[in-house]
Amino acid sequence: MPSKRTARIGALTVAAVCSTISAVVLTTPAHADTVHIHDIQGTTRTSPLAGAKVTDVAGIVTGVRTYGSSKGFWLQDSAPDADPATSEGVFVFTSSAPKVAVGDSVTVTGTVSEYVPGGASSGNQSVTEITKPTVTVVSSGNAVPAATVVDARSVPNAYAPAGDTAASGSVNGLTLEPAKYALDYYESLEGMNVQVADARVVTATDPYTELWVTVKPREHATHRGGTVYGSYTSQNTGRIQIQSLGATADFPTANVGDKLGGTTAGPLDYNQFGGYTLVANQLGTLEKGGLERETTRKQSHGELAVATYNVENLDPGDASFDAHASAIVNNLKSPDIVSLEEIQDNNGATDDGTVSADQTVRKLIDAIVAAGGPAYDWRSIDPVNDQDGGEPGGNIRQVFLFNPERVSFTDRAGGDSTTAVGVTKVHGKAQLTASPGRIDPANAAWKSSRKPLAGEFVFRGHTVFVIANHLNSKGGDQGLTAQFQPPARSSEVQRHAQATAVNAFVDEILKSQKNADVITLGDINDFEFSDTAKILEGDGELWSAIKSLPKSERYTYDYQGNAQVLDQILVSPSIRKDCGLEYDSVHINSEFSDQISDHDPQVLRFRP
Repeated sequence: MPSKRTARIGALTVAAVCSTISAVVLTTPAHADTVHIHDIQGTTRTSPLAGAKVTDVAGIVTGVRTYGSSKGFWLQDSAPDADPATSEGVFVFTSSAPKVAVGDSVTVTGTVSEYVPGGASSGNQSVTEITKPTVTVVSSGNAVPAATVVDARSVPNAYAPAGDTAASGSVNGLTLEPAKYALDYYESLEGMNVQVADARVVTATDPYTELWVTVKPREHATHRGGTVYGSYTSQNTGRIQIQSLGATADFPTANVGDKLGGTTAGPLDYNQFGGYTLVANQLGTLEKGGLERETTRKQSHGELAVATYNVENLDPGDASFDAHASAIVNNLKSPDIVSLEEIQDNNGATDDGTVSADQTVRKLIDAIVAAGGPAYDWRSIDPVNDQDGGEPGGNIRQVFLFNPERVSFTDRAGGDSTTAVGVTKVHGKAQLTASPGRIDPANAAWKSSRKPLAGEFVFRGHTVFVIANHLNSKGGDQGLTAQFQPPARSSEVQRHAQATAVNAFVDEILKSQKNADVITLGDINDFEFSDTAKILEGDGELWSAIKSLPKSERYTYDYQGNAQVLDQILVSPSIRKDCGLEYDSVHINSEFSDQISDHDPQVLRFRP
C-alpha cells in the first residue's frame, strides 16, 4: 500500500485537480516531501497524480526513443520503495528527440498524464507518462538501475483479474496483485528496466521490426517451438513482445523456434499492437532453430484432397505468384480442390469499379503449371463492387480451383452476386439450385463481408458439396491486454450470424440427403473452440476436422505470440464417420518471417 507520505501528496494533488487550479507545484514550501516515481505510478494502473504537475522528479535515464510519434525517454528511480505493486519507472514524453542519454541522472518537472495507445475506444490500458517536461541533467555516466529479471518463476500463471463490474469490467481501479496475475505483474514493471534471458521466439520477426518471445518454454508448447492458444482462459502468460531502440538493420530476422540467446534488456513499454513490450537497449544473440516449411503427403488415387488457403490480397501486381504456386504444388501436393480466400480483382486496390478477377486467377494457374502442377480449372462469382469488405477497391472473394483430371464441377446456371442459392431434392439426392452460387447474399449478416460460395463437385461418381467461406474478421475486438477483463469480442456478433446462415444451409442439404458429403471450409476467422465454430457445427451437421489433431498441433495463424486456429475445414457426419479422413495443417507461413501469406493452408483427405 502507499506510504502515508504518498497518500498525503496524492490527496493534495487530487484536491488541486478537482479545483480550478491548472497546475500544482509540490516542491514548495522547502520542507515539502519529494515526489518519487513510485508515488506517480501508485498501486493501480492509473496514477493517483494524473493531471497534476510534479516537480523535480529524480531518476536515471534507462532508455531513449528518438523515432516515431512517441519520442521521449524512460526514467527510473535508483532508490525503490518496498511495495512490489508500485513501478519505479516512468516514460517522459518529449514530443521531439530528447536531449538526454542513458545513464544521465536527471530531474523532471511536468504534468502526469495517462496516455491510451490506440485511443480510448480501443479499450487498451493506459501508459503513465510525464508530459510537457522541463528536464535538468544533474550528472552523466551513472550506472543504470539493474534490470528486473522476467522469467518463468516471476510471471504468475493466472493471466488477469476479473474487471470491476461497477466500472464496466475495467481493471484500472483495482489494486495490483503482481504475485497473482501476469498482467498485474507486467503493469507493476511499467517503464522499468527489465530483462529476459535465452528466450524462445514464438512469433517471427514482422515487417514492423518486432517479434515475440516466451519466458515459459513449456507453456502450451507446439512441437515446432510456438505457443498454442487453446482456450479463452489459456492466454499464455509467458509471452512478451520485443522491439529495439537500436537500428532497424540490426534487429534479428527470426522464425518461430529460434532463440534470443543471452540477455535482452530494456524498458518495459505498453503499446496498442500487443500491450507490454520490452524495448531493448541490449538484444540477445539470435540462435537459429532450423525450422523448415512442412510438406503434406500426396493423396492416393482413391482419396479426395480438399484444401483451403488464404493468399492474402493476391492481385496481378504482386510478386508472390510463383511462391504460392510452389506451395500448392510442392507443399500441398496439388490438392484436387482448393478454396482460395482473398483473391482480389484484376487491378487490386485500385477502386475504379473493376470486379472481375480472371487475370488474377489465370496468373496463379499458369504459375502452378509452370511449377509442375496440374492445369487447374476454376469457378467463382464476382462480388458487387465495394460490398464485400477487405482492402478498399480490392473486391476480395473466394475462388474454387479444381483439377479436372481428378474431379468435375457440376455447372448449374443461375448463380450471381445477389441471387441466393437454394437446395432441392432430385431422385432422392440433394442438389443445388445454382452451382456455383452464393448463400443468402441479401442477409444483413454479410454486410461488408464475403458471401459464402457453394458448389457441387463429383469425384469418382460421388457428389461432394463444398462451401467456401471467409467470415467477418476480428477487427474491433479488444486485445488480451485490454483494461477490460475479460476483453470484449464485438466482431463475434456478425460472425455468429454468418455461422448461423451457413449452418442453416448445410442443414437444408442434409435434410434433403442425410448422407450427403458436405465440406464447409475457409478463413473462419475464429477458433475451433469458439462459439462461432459451435454454431457452424450445430447439432452435428458439421464437425471441425482440425480437432482430429493433437491440441499442440492445432494452429493455422500466429498472432502476438499465440499460435491459433483461424482457418478450418468442417465436414458432415458421412465424411467424419465413414471416409477415413486425414487432416493436416501445413505450416508454411505463420511461423516464418519471410511468409507469403499470414495463414497456413489446411488439407483434408478422405475417401468418398
